[in-house]
Amino acid sequence: MENHVVIIGSGPAGLTAALYAGRSKLNPLLVRGELPGGLLATTDSVENFPGFPEEVGGVELALRMEEQAARFGARFLETMITRVDLSRQPFRLTTSEGEQIAAQTLIIAIGASPRKLGIPGEEEFTNRGVHYCANCDGIAFEGKRLVAIGGGNSALDEGLFLTRYVSELVLVHRRNELRADPILQERALANPKMRFLFNTTVRSIEGDEVVTGVRLMDLHSGQEEFLPTDGVFIYIGHEPNTALFRGQLDLDPAGYIRADISTRTSVPGVFAAGDVADPRYRQAITAAGDGCRAAMEAARFLADLPAKALV
Repeated sequence: MENHVVIIGSGPAGLTAALYAGRSKLNPLLVRGELPGGLLATTDSVENFPGFPEEVGGVELALRMEEQAARFGARFLETMITRVDLSRQPFRLTTSEGEQIAAQTLIIAIGASPRKLGIPGEEEFTNRGVHYCANCDGIAFEGKRLVAIGGGNSALDEGLFLTRYVSELVLVHRRNELRADPILQERALANPKMRFLFNTTVRSIEGDEVVTGVRLMDLHSGQEEFLPTDGVFIYIGHEPNTALFRGQLDLDPAGYIRADISTRTSVPGVFAAGDVADPRYRQAITAAGDGCRAAMEAARFLADLPAKALV
């Protein structure tokens, strides 16, 4: 059986696409993937999603969005997509169990993953003091001292955002100078709450129930020291989850899917929504907006197909 709309990814972009496709009577199939709820489900508390003045847990928000989409006929499949063929329509997708899924339109909403340092304590303390999004989690550290890691635009932009809350932000960078845009550097260096440690790396993140500090190493002297901190925010870049689509879709140099303002990709009938095509904002609300546009564009694409193709 062919599916009118198949959605890969179950974060805000994918779930919103499922909602809108369902309301269009397209009976969409959403493949949940490796992390149901996407990165949203890894956030303990969401305070910046409209409609939730008392905040909401990331898992709870994802479940509510899923229930809403299911109400309008969205179907959900617990599996991973391991191979895609976009060379012909219907598109062919292969699951981790080897099953084939046919799709007349495809919405890709599989997001991007924060690059990890790969050091001791990082995985252990994720969401217990180790975070990757200032807008999502910064307010929880009001009046605290934080460590931020990185030297590019994301590190400084998010670091400046964190200074709204914290008493001190120590930015650790392995090079001897920042790589961010000059205007961001000027703002950061002039901010009295920001302190910089250059030519320094974080060797480990330490704590008990939550983060209590980081172990640093000076790259010139090799000397190590322990720096107490209440949390660590890591900004060494994101990696879009686009390996499946290399050679089949037009990607930018960083690997993000190139999509226009309507979420259309280089292959007609394939749409990209959320962080998989957005290296700048990476917010639940912007991803949801993309999901809405993708589903509406998929409906318009299907409406233009010959009637016999919609059996």
